[in-house]
Amino acid sequence: MATVDDGVTPRRRFRGGLVTVATVTALLAAMGLTVLGVGAADNAVATFDASSWLWSSARGELARVNGVTARVDTRLEVPGARQHPVQVAQTDRLLVLRDLSTGQVSSLDLATLRIIATSPTTPGLGVNVVLHEEAAFVVDAVQGIVRQLDPRSLTPVGNPVHFPPGITGGSVDGKGRLWIAVPSEGTVSAITAAPLPSPSTSTEGGLGPELIDTYDVAEPHHELMVSTLDDGVAVLDRTAGVLVQVRQGDRTDTPLATSAPAVLPARTSGSAVPVTVPSQRRVHVVTDGVVTDFTVPGSGDDLSPAVSWAGRFYCADEATGTVYVLDGTGRLIDSVGGRPAGPLELEVRENHLFINAPDSSTARVVDDRHRVRDVDKYANDVLGGDPPPAPPQPPPPKKPKVSQPGPPRAVTAAAGNAQARVSWRAAAANGAEIIRYVVTGGGQRVEVGANQRAVEIKELTNGETYEFSVFAVNAKGEGPARTSNPVTPTAAVPDPPASVTAQARPDGTVTVRWPAANGQGNTIARYVVTAASAGTNAPAGESKGTELVVPAGDLEFGRQYAFSVVAVNDKGAGSADSPVSNTVVPYAPPGQPVDLRATTVAEQPGTVAVRWGPAQANGRPVTAYQVEVGGQRSEVTDTRTTVRGLGDGQQVAVTVRAVTEAGPGPEATATARTVAEPRVTVTGSSATATSVTVSFTVDAGGGKATCALSTGGRPAVSGPCSRITVSGLTPSTAYTFTVTATNAAGPGNATRGQSTAALYGTATCRNGDSGEEATYCDADVDGRNGNEIFAVPRQEDPRQVGWAEPGTRLQAYCRQAGEEVYAYIYNGHKRSTWWVRVEYQGRNYIPWAWLNLDGGDDIDVLPTC
Repeated sequence: MATVDDGVTPRRRFRGGLVTVATVTALLAAMGLTVLGVGAADNAVATFDASSWLWSSARGELARVNGVTARVDTRLEVPGARQHPVQVAQTDRLLVLRDLSTGQVSSLDLATLRIIATSPTTPGLGVNVVLHEEAAFVVDAVQGIVRQLDPRSLTPVGNPVHFPPGITGGSVDGKGRLWIAVPSEGTVSAITAAPLPSPSTSTEGGLGPELIDTYDVAEPHHELMVSTLDDGVAVLDRTAGVLVQVRQGDRTDTPLATSAPAVLPARTSGSAVPVTVPSQRRVHVVTDGVVTDFTVPGSGDDLSPAVSWAGRFYCADEATGTVYVLDGTGRLIDSVGGRPAGPLELEVRENHLFINAPDSSTARVVDDRHRVRDVDKYANDVLGGDPPPAPPQPPPPKKPKVSQPGPPRAVTAAAGNAQARVSWRAAAANGAEIIRYVVTGGGQRVEVGANQRAVEIKELTNGETYEFSVFAVNAKGEGPARTSNPVTPTAAVPDPPASVTAQARPDGTVTVRWPAANGQGNTIARYVVTAASAGTNAPAGESKGTELVVPAGDLEFGRQYAFSVVAVNDKGAGSADSPVSNTVVPYAPPGQPVDLRATTVAEQPGTVAVRWGPAQANGRPVTAYQVEVGGQRSEVTDTRTTVRGLGDGQQVAVTVRAVTEAGPGPEATATARTVAEPRVTVTGSSATATSVTVSFTVDAGGGKATCALSTGGRPAVSGPCSRITVSGLTPSTAYTFTVTATNAAGPGNATRGQSTAALYGTATCRNGDSGEEATYCDADVDGRNGNEIFAVPRQEDPRQVGWAEPGTRLQAYCRQAGEEVYAYIYNGHKRSTWWVRVEYQGRNYIPWAWLNLDGGDDIDVLPTC
């Protein structure tokens, strides 16, 4: 039942009522954002008509994507939000963010790209922020409260609208109406925003949000899902398998031929409403009361709700990262993307469909002609470094055997005044999601949603005894029933507890406390505690005292819950519900970091790089990661770090654990090795007369090695770490070569002895060009010998050591610059200042003009002496 907080009797199904003033909690200090990769002139541009802000959780940043160009033009880093899920609501002027890990709501002015206000909410799933034109709403689904805020200041506007706990919905249709479904009543309501007061007017006592319409759309306690339309709302009764549409005040019911739970997108454009059944991979399209259906390709049940866009349907398979595009007949037109797997967000905005993968760098833009373009949200390396590695794909789960559900657990009943309250714990689904529960007894049959596991059976007779049976239904049919304890309704019921408080504890449990109830003359035998969350209502447990500790794991970590308590006396009579408790978010120590990898840093000595995937937060944001490498401890907020100062070639143990408000979680372990000095192994060598090649292998020790070859008195020659050649050596000479491989840890070397090969030349002398016989080519003559050999590179008679008969082969070693010799008759006008050191009575010199070297007579093959 929807109410307004006016201190008067609540009103039901009314039109035109106004709500009065209330307050919300004080604002937090503004949270700063960092603009990356754009200049001041770019920041001054508030929006582009076809742009949308997309979230990247891995980097904790927003990217404004231009739908026309499919490029990012602005980035905003949100400090402290890395790896956090964030809700983004946007208009052309404002951006409102809600960090699900911290609960903080922030308002961003797009003209200045500055945070202008923040406000706290309870963290976790259960609160939804809605932004439309000049109005913002905060929908607290657990408590059943809808508040309007001024989106620029986040101050309250008027008084909140109250509903029973556990509402669902909270999105705006094309006419600006906010739609809320109340599963416990089977109704859906429309709320309009109040005009914002002028800056000089206080919001206290002013107009507030107005509940203008309420429609019956289902039996009470059916499970409901809402999708707003261009003018109205579509409500999916998941329990009965009926789609109810309210358009321009007219209600239309369309039964769906489905035997499994279905889902809707939050917003539907156009007249066709797609209803997706993930477990069957089918989409039922309802258009003006006519139903068509088709099958989505692929396998598995990880389909998100199909979205209607420009006459086609886009359906995301989060297990493969693929978006399937089908026409109105179900024919596959295209498929978009594929890998990595993970959440996919599809939103129609500014005449474009934006497909965002918040856990990766990828987004896509689809125009109204269905042209798909990729968007790199990390373009230009704005934050530096590579994006965090995608965690490895888990092995495909084994498909369970599908059968009818098991019996509900712990079916209990408590009598009231002409009524009874029946509650139970979930039945085993047995491979097919439960669609509904059926409660029978007292001549009645009541069907309730799968997440509505507490119901009141009314119109009973006081003094008569009743038993109630409950069974579950899934796609395979009805499961076995389980019967409650017998109860006898009576007017002599106890009072409910006056108040209830709840506290989430770091071990994952939740403590619920209440004062003792007045038994009105009878003894209170037990208390029954019910937990309400967004769209859900289920028993949390029973207690004979005034406290219940809900075990860890019974409630979902990170989801908001509130509790009500019923007192049951020794006669089996139960009270009405107590007031609803405060909202809590169960939490526990975080999970283990995933995909931990520790690797050698090749370029740095004693260094290891460590990276990992985020740990499961389990209800509270991860504040840090404790890293220990080789005995060194550090704490980081990123999912990567580099540890220095370790020994060279050291094998180190690596541990990483996440830390939250609940403390540290279990550690992930790995090992790594730092860079070691290279090890060189010579595998062979070869030589020419003036060069030597050494072959070798290098164990780089995990680093990147550079290699050089050297011999005494000569500069080292660099080359590949497999073989290096040193040239310019002296023929017929023994050398010792050293191979040196160097990496970040230092050098390693090995030696090899190798001699160069011998090089010979042939002494020459012939007749002159005139044909005159040069007699002294053949013997000593007065004043001149034949091919003379000197101890110095000059024709200096006292230094002559002998002569070589023409045709004599002489072993050559090197060359020396000396006196120019013009060999007119010796070698056909060969003229040179080079002398060759040869093996002749030791090592002496002959002019190159009188010697022809083997292999082409190239003086450059000889090194300089």
